[in-house]
Amino acid sequence: MVKKLMKGSEAIGEAAVWAGCHSYFCYPITPQTEVAEYLARRLPQVDGVFLQAESEVAAANMLFGASGTGTRVFTSSSSPGISLMSEAISYIAAAQLPVVLVNIMRSGPGLGGILPAQSDYFQSTRGGGHGDYRLLVLAPSTVQEAVDLMMKAFDLADTYMNPVMMVGDGLIGQMMEPVEFPEDYKPVEVDHSTWATTGCKGRDPHLVKTLFLDPVANMKHNEHLARKYAEISEKEQAWEDWNLDEEYDALIVSYGTMSRVCKTAIEDLAAEGVKVGMVRPITLWPFPYDAVYKAANRPHVKAVVSVEMSMGQLIDDVRLAVKNTKPVSWYGKAGGIIPSPEEVAEQIRTLVADGKADSAGQPPQG
Repeated sequence: MVKKLMKGSEAIGEAAVWAGCHSYFCYPITPQTEVAEYLARRLPQVDGVFLQAESEVAAANMLFGASGTGTRVFTSSSSPGISLMSEAISYIAAAQLPVVLVNIMRSGPGLGGILPAQSDYFQSTRGGGHGDYRLLVLAPSTVQEAVDLMMKAFDLADTYMNPVMMVGDGLIGQMMEPVEFPEDYKPVEVDHSTWATTGCKGRDPHLVKTLFLDPVANMKHNEHLARKYAEISEKEQAWEDWNLDEEYDALIVSYGTMSRVCKTAIEDLAAEGVKVGMVRPITLWPFPYDAVYKAANRPHVKAVVSVEMSMGQLIDDVRLAVKNTKPVSWYGKAGGIIPSPEEVAEQIRTLVADGKADSAGQPPQG
């Protein structure tokens, strides 16, 4: 494999091509428009389909139709664009179609700003649309991991017949890092012929639908989806342990680019004799609850802190994981402001000294 220096958004587009996805429907929005710009040039080289829709609503429904043929398809957008796609995402999940979505998050709410943020955590992990459905949610911390997870996303979508979302803040989309593409990659083998709408000559027609007017049939469908989500939750949790080999005084839980800032803070604190470990969720759903619980309940841990580029969204899952066994604090910023390693380190010093989470370490309340 040969390393190539690429911007995150462009690397994401190339990873999709390597994964066998030659159909992309989109509507431009900062800070991920470079995905579309790159694929507008790249997809014609592989006889692919690039289509800029008239809106995010239209693009998402194009995904619905194209994926119903068994074709690997994806889109990319950012925060308010994903909001506009949410109705169609619910339909895609209900129809059990394999679609990949990329959200390069910007600050909000509303139009907010175009700078990096992680404030779409609830949107992605709790389902931004209506009904009982879940998305697999992957969160890279480097451009190389974005490439790797992008290719994995298509395999997960095909394996579980479910939409998969990869989320990264604006830094992931805009930074440039060296990446490698695996030449030996082979897509997961899934038989689409049993359901894909590829023409019914010589066989019974296939119907992809989400409407169940019979409440009993609708209940059975929801039960089937729930069993699938339980299987995903059991099998697909992924995370990174950082600095957990020895005893530590505090545990950080952080993801994406923010976790890289935390790693620098951990190294700075280690030089002062303050030992800190970290669990970095790679799957935001399913969330690695057991991994966080075990890491939080080591003997010397005085405090657990959720460090995020949002006003207290990740902390909900951290609290659920810790189960009230240790104090859980929050530290973060929003609006596109990224906490510095020095600010994170100072927060940890205070928590370790106090041995508990105080009001200064909690998301602001109304």
